[in-house]
Amino acid sequence: MNKNKSYGRAFIFLTILFFLWGFITVLVDSLIPRLREVFTLSYFQAGMVQFAFFGAYFLLSIPAGYLLSKIGYKKGIILGLATMATGCLLFYPASSYRIFGVFMLGYFILAGGITILQVAANPYVTLLGSEKTASSRLNLSQAFNSLGTAIAPAIGALFILKDKVKTKEEIELLDSLQKNAYYISEAATVQSLFIGIAIFITLIALIFAFVKLPKIGDKKTSNNYFSVLKNKNLKLGALGIFFYVGAEVALGSYMVNYFLSLDLASTIRETPIMKKMAEWILTSGVSNSSDMAVVGVFVTFYWTGAMVGRFIGSYFTKIFNPALILSVFASCAILLVIISNLSVGLIAMWAIISVGLFNSIMFPTIFSLALNGLGDDKPKGSGILCTMIVGGALIPPAFGFLIDTYSFNIALILVMLSYAYILFYGYLNGKSQVDANLIPG
Repeated sequence: MNKNKSYGRAFIFLTILFFLWGFITVLVDSLIPRLREVFTLSYFQAGMVQFAFFGAYFLLSIPAGYLLSKIGYKKGIILGLATMATGCLLFYPASSYRIFGVFMLGYFILAGGITILQVAANPYVTLLGSEKTASSRLNLSQAFNSLGTAIAPAIGALFILKDKVKTKEEIELLDSLQKNAYYISEAATVQSLFIGIAIFITLIALIFAFVKLPKIGDKKTSNNYFSVLKNKNLKLGALGIFFYVGAEVALGSYMVNYFLSLDLASTIRETPIMKKMAEWILTSGVSNSSDMAVVGVFVTFYWTGAMVGRFIGSYFTKIFNPALILSVFASCAILLVIISNLSVGLIAMWAIISVGLFNSIMFPTIFSLALNGLGDDKPKGSGILCTMIVGGALIPPAFGFLIDTYSFNIALILVMLSYAYILFYGYLNGKSQVDANLIPG
């Protein structure tokens, strides 16, 4: 009973971390359309913001796994939170002096802290109970991660996308006093939000300094990653993580621009129910808000769908084969992208938003399936899986390049192919489990 109580308390505190990094990760998406106008970036260059953020996973996941084996989960979590706070504080000078390189550095450091948390928290949750229900537990934790991602676009629309950003040409027409006032206003938009986040993260770190976490899965193993890489299912799962994160981030990052390309801001203003939905969040009303803010509000539903899906998925993956659920959800995501690609207006908009519902269970289910059977090597497996979150750094720029070169319609094919691989991975795992059940004895 004491053990279960200890596990329950640990689960609650870890879930707070899932919420935190989900919120911050998606808040980055709100900055992309703004940075694109401020620095006159192409879609490809804007995608490089995500390259800096998710590239940290590729460079730091395995070192983070090694570090955690030396200092333990608790100190690792505190270090990750401190690193995140440092990254947020760098947004202050970056916005004050409008230096894009410092923004990129801030993103990288922020992602470095999240990487440490990801490497520690995901396998830790799978160890808080039996392996059979690991997918269900991780889906439940990730549901609160999705709560953070659902709230973030609304906060982004209120604080980051609320007013129109001037282009370089428009700024040049201002006199020195107007220009200085504009720069101060632009800086304040970002500074107040991220300083507040840095303070909140610091408070969470202080709480974790006094929280007792159960010691499980702490057996010391070698830091040789080659042995664990012999596991075929882990390698295929790592590719699944790569394609899932890449597809989800590409859609989230460019959704505002996709909606603008469909001229949905005017459609929303002219459709009573859509206008009313937007005004639930935009306190200044849709008439006084920028087109970015008007369409940006609806990105909230994309991430809300992921949250709802994970709560539902936590139940489904407990009573049904998780691999089967993964295959069904991947198939639905592909179908919705096809519908959006062949449609216009509100049908195209709601189809792509609905993909979020079926994204929901993909990350935790792929993660837990890939770790199956690794035993004490789960921390190393987690490091490898988190490394492949680099998909969020590589696929969005590729998606942006396809938009620049061709169109959104062509770029969306890349997303469909990503979901097709996840469907394939779910099918393989489902088949292997069925085959294992057919073996006598």
